[in-house]
Amino acid sequence: MQHRGEIIKEAIYKSGYPITELAKRMGKSRRWVYLLFENPTVSIDIILQIGIIIHYNFSNEIEGLNSQTPTLNEPFPNYLKEEDYWKNKYLKLLEDYNDLLKKVK
Repeated sequence: MQHRGEIIKEAIYKSGYPITELAKRMGKSRRWVYLLFENPTVSIDIILQIGIIIHYNFSNEIEGLNSQTPTLNEPFPNYLKEEDYWKNKYLKLLEDYNDLLKKVK
């Protein structure tokens, strides 16, 4: 059986997305995220939510996501409303911009 927590952990670290920011966006604590990494049976809903936040497609690593996860060619994910997709995309760009500003200072 796949260890979903380890798959999520690897994807988050590869993405470079800060754990603190992920926890904040999910309305959870950092400790909750680290405990999630130890959980082999993380729910599909949480995996999809993390995928949206870090802009990662888990369908190749986690069984059962193929029908729910969009391909990279789709204009926006089928499990999101179009306005949510664009809002999340804008927030990600804004976060990247703020990170660049911090590096310049």
